[in-house]
Amino acid sequence: MNTKLKGRDFLSTNDWTLEELEQVLDLSFKFKQERALRVPHDHILRGRELFMIFKDKSTRTRNSTETAMIQLGGHATYLPAEATQMSHGDTAKEIGIIFSRYGDGIAIRDDIYLGVGQKYMEDVAKWADVPVINLESDWDHPMQMLADIMTIKEKFNNDIKGRKFVISWAYAKSHAKPPAVPQGLIMMMPRFGLNVTLAMPKEFVLSPKAMEIAERNAKEAGVKFEVVNDMDEAFKDADIVYPKSWGAYYYAENNFDEMKKIADKYKDWIADERRMKLAKKNAIYMHCLPADRGAEVTNEVIDGPQSVIYDEAENRLHTVKAVLALTIR
Repeated sequence: MNTKLKGRDFLSTNDWTLEELEQVLDLSFKFKQERALRVPHDHILRGRELFMIFKDKSTRTRNSTETAMIQLGGHATYLPAEATQMSHGDTAKEIGIIFSRYGDGIAIRDDIYLGVGQKYMEDVAKWADVPVINLESDWDHPMQMLADIMTIKEKFNNDIKGRKFVISWAYAKSHAKPPAVPQGLIMMMPRFGLNVTLAMPKEFVLSPKAMEIAERNAKEAGVKFEVVNDMDEAFKDADIVYPKSWGAYYYAENNFDEMKKIADKYKDWIADERRMKLAKKNAIYMHCLPADRGAEVTNEVIDGPQSVIYDEAENRLHTVKAVLALTIR
């Protein structure tokens, strides 16, 4: 194992080198293979404790992280915000120092409001003596990013350099979803040699800083990063399509009613069979879930032969196991 990662925070994929991310993926594949062979991993983090602070609901993130700790021999404590005294005065300083003395790692999901979650995680990490792991903020979702690139490597037998990856906004009837996934994707995917196309209506712009990082990473990797405002154009000749909704945070800030009004103008932004036919014949459909069926995507696509959503969700377990095994002392 890479001992250089011991004790390291994982707040964004930007914090780690490409070599370090590849080492995490190597271990993720190893864990996946060994789980299939029923090889136990419960000696790796035996006696270790992870505190999981959730300020938003979760299905895959909470359960993959909790299960990962159990399979590695450790224990995870689930702490929804209302189960703590954070609203009554516990600051990031208290959380960082005290949980460091109680356990061996802190994992946080705080993704609801723009400009809040990532800053909170960074503040906790400033005071913590144990690794702080980002389970999704308003800025990035590094655990999902690892599962996504692991899935792409699997589906294309690691032959991914130069392939066209499309992250497209899609309409959803549900709440304004955080921009962390699209921002994480445009920043990280170029580093692995993918040509990235970002498609969105003009109101759904992403962070200027994320766009700058995406452009820089694409230039350094010798690949393309482009932005289009047409979903059909984006899907043409794509190898990987990732149609997903996010709120118009950088246009309407944290005004959720305004975001819904804006989104309702673009109900035709849906991943359907017609659009999938614009992509390459062997293209794959991805989504971090939950997907808004009938709005973001049709049942024919999400349940069809090109969909890899369940492999993608499974890989959340293997990648989080690798990150925890490599970072927790």
